[in-house]
Amino acid sequence: MLTTKQWQRYADVMMWALRTARKHRYKKNDIVLLRYDLPARPLAEHLQARLLEMGVHPVMRAMPTPTMEADFYRMANPKQLTFIPPGEETLLNNLNGSIFLYAPESITHLRGIDPKRFSRTAIARKPLRDILDQRDEKGLFGWTLCLIPTPELAHQAGLSLPDYTAQVVKACFLNRTRPLEHWQEIFRNAATLKQWLNRMPIQKLHVTSEKTDLLITPGEHRQWIGLSGHNIPSFELFTSPDWRGTQGVYHANQPSYRSGNYVEGVTLEFKKGRATSARAEQGEHFLRQQLAMDPGAARVGEFSLTDRRFSKITKFMANTLYDENYGGRQGNCHIAVGSSYSDTFQGASADLSQERKKELGFNTSALHWDLVNTERKRVTAHLKGGQTVTIYENGQFCY
Repeated sequence: MLTTKQWQRYADVMMWALRTARKHRYKKNDIVLLRYDLPARPLAEHLQARLLEMGVHPVMRAMPTPTMEADFYRMANPKQLTFIPPGEETLLNNLNGSIFLYAPESITHLRGIDPKRFSRTAIARKPLRDILDQRDEKGLFGWTLCLIPTPELAHQAGLSLPDYTAQVVKACFLNRTRPLEHWQEIFRNAATLKQWLNRMPIQKLHVTSEKTDLLITPGEHRQWIGLSGHNIPSFELFTSPDWRGTQGVYHANQPSYRSGNYVEGVTLEFKKGRATSARAEQGEHFLRQQLAMDPGAARVGEFSLTDRRFSKITKFMANTLYDENYGGRQGNCHIAVGSSYSDTFQGASADLSQERKKELGFNTSALHWDLVNTERKRVTAHLKGGQTVTIYENGQFCY
């Protein structure tokens, strides 16, 4: 696993990410929720100490074990599946920050459970997510998360634990004496790319690869965002498009684990913004059930590109946080079916009411599932006025 020095560097990176992810500075007596899987305890201990030194109130919460989580979804009655503990809304309405340390001891323990049970819980908890989204929009809340290598993740990715850990260490610059300097450099480079993209009056994006031929409509009042501290690591630049303009075929050649289910070789065909056809080489039944979760689950909520020059991730990691930031030889693009990100709105967040979101084509759903394409690809921007510009090719932005 990680060395003592690497745990300390990881804590440095996560505190930088927490501060970067919030629009306003933290102040004394703010409340920060620190959730962690049990194998992440060394990092949780470092971070609790850092938060106390910072003068905020850390709320520590260990996540359920795989047995606990599986028993819940197998045994819970309908009321238990949708139960919200007293005080949960109060906590979230006063929460200023959140850190999640993901270190799963199993990622397949929910296999075989009816996906409708996951959907019922996700839908019931969506109002809680909305509370944090609204606080984030107002600059009152910031969040970040990271992954700690475990034997289970390494096994499911087909790697040895040392090789898996090496990917994490390289991706987060924990092998560098001053990792924050590298994060700050990438942060500056990403800011330049976002400015370049946001200056272009893009009407349509055309994504082509061996098995993808997709049109994406960015939509009005949108901006490209990314590398904001919300995820460690994060190298992607993304926007939430107007879902109504999605047309064509999208292929995700990278596998995906979701709710204990393994899905591979996903091909979606979109007509008038909706996935009207969904196929998978493995896990097709689960895929279709997820897309039927609610009216927005079969629509696109995110379009993303990762530059291979930023990302050091070169292996499938059996985890979306890493797989959506895959660099490799050709970088990656991914779409997310389901909910959109309101911070891709180019304007005052106070102006983005639910009615305004609907008018602009921001998608709403309890689902958000990233599906990744690592094929060699070209992304062409069709601009207002008729010009076309290649913005991404051979795994990197054309800037």
